[in-house]
Amino acid sequence: MAKATKQASASTSPTTASAPQPAVGDTDTALFIGKGDQSAFLTLSLANRHGLVTGATGTGKTVTLQVMAEGFARAGVPVFAADIKGDLSGISEVGKANDFILNRAKGMGLTFQPDQFSTVFWDVFGEQGHPVRATVLEMGPLLLSRMLDLNDVQEGVLNVAFRLADENHLPLLDMKDLRALLDAMIPVPAKAGEDDPLAALRTAAQAFGNVTKATVGTIQRQLLVLENQGADKFFGEPALELKDFMRTDSDGRGMVNILVADKLMQSPKLYATFLLWMLSELFEELPEVGDLPKPKLVFFFDEAHLLFNDAPKSLMDKIEQVVRLIRSKGVGVYFVTQNPIDVPDKVLAQLGNRVQHALRAFTPRDQKAVQAAAQTFRPNPALNTAQVITELGKGEALVSFLEGNGTPAMVERILVRPPSARIGPITPEERKAIIAASPVKGKYDTTIDSDSAYEMLQKRLTETAATGEPGSGGGLLDHIGSIVGSVFGTSTSRGRLTTGQLIARNVTRSVTNKVVGGVVADLGKSMGGSIGSSIGRSIVRGALGGLLRR
Repeated sequence: MAKATKQASASTSPTTASAPQPAVGDTDTALFIGKGDQSAFLTLSLANRHGLVTGATGTGKTVTLQVMAEGFARAGVPVFAADIKGDLSGISEVGKANDFILNRAKGMGLTFQPDQFSTVFWDVFGEQGHPVRATVLEMGPLLLSRMLDLNDVQEGVLNVAFRLADENHLPLLDMKDLRALLDAMIPVPAKAGEDDPLAALRTAAQAFGNVTKATVGTIQRQLLVLENQGADKFFGEPALELKDFMRTDSDGRGMVNILVADKLMQSPKLYATFLLWMLSELFEELPEVGDLPKPKLVFFFDEAHLLFNDAPKSLMDKIEQVVRLIRSKGVGVYFVTQNPIDVPDKVLAQLGNRVQHALRAFTPRDQKAVQAAAQTFRPNPALNTAQVITELGKGEALVSFLEGNGTPAMVERILVRPPSARIGPITPEERKAIIAASPVKGKYDTTIDSDSAYEMLQKRLTETAATGEPGSGGGLLDHIGSIVGSVFGTSTSRGRLTTGQLIARNVTRSVTNKVVGGVVADLGKSMGGSIGSSIGRSIVRGALGGLLRR
């Protein structure tokens, strides 16, 4: 995408001198965020120490988010952000030099240069952006249980389903795969003279505990609720490759990835779990890189309180672990919410870069939030932090960014710089043009329905010929052995084998053991997609239950 004129490079570095210094924009090592008595800079090498943007509705959080996203993109850092109201989409179009923008820029010593940024729009529902999909296998039982709001017993049964899928090479790609497997786990009384092709699965399920029809039914109903909220469009293939988030454009600027979330926010738990899944995927996939001159990706988590609402302690502990450790993967996470008390203390302690917009102290809870916000900043003798928080105007903020040695700077009152791109939403026509020119156009637009657990279980139900001895489970090794055995006559279950058959049996066992691994691997490759990444090996899951690919 063609760019407008670029912002001039900075000729001076951030200063810690007491006298006010003129701000001229970003430097090679820091982003210019705003100016008060001193200029406020966010150091790129410390941007992976995470951050927090808070403030009441209408105080300027979205504009601050856009300013930070623009700065990171100019520095060559890819950005991901959820767009709740549609306002952030304006970052893709050239800004206008309105009087209030020019006046604010002039007051900071900043020369306003209209600009625009390469943008990719994503949408879980595929309506206002490229579809975003994950497989059920990748989501894992922990996050899926959170999405379904399951209790401990129901979550245990869901874990049994994933275990059976892993052990029996039944890829769980979409909702119908999970539904079919849950149905196959329900205990069914044996009927005389009738063979149950799913008996091995049912027996294996009961071996992990009492899997009841009532519990499975409850999970199925929760899946129906999730489907009615549109989750059936999220689960499937082609699954999202996170490397598509981590792109730069032809000018070396970071791509801005915007998740269209206005409709998704109608299902808050789906929204929060989806973003948490993305964060966990980044954590599991990216290698350790330590401290870099700038982050590899910056992740803005808007309406962050939805992530923590009613989350069980086990999940909270793992969220805190991911936030704490993902820093070394080169990812900066910035939570955006109204009150700092929305974020648990353990997570709050990991957020080094703070921007606090105005809070209104109308209720006891509001007053508590103001005091809590004030106490999270390094005190400034020249400011009554708690009082100033309630006096801030629109576009003003208290900020404290990490300094060169990694310690928080003293809190300062600033006016946030104006964005270079458009403030406010783009038109549907502009959005369509951007999507049509997207670097991932066509990659995710068409759904792929691969053979997976649903098709495999249906095949078992419709097959009339037995694939192995009763109770063998019909596994791949048994299937290969039965074919070879039928050729040599070694599959007989009674009577004595001839000398030739004994030799053939030993040869069969030896050859099968040596080649079955290669057969399974080739089968995985030929099936492709998520099936190829999981078949023929044990499934290993990470901190949040996501599929480990390394």
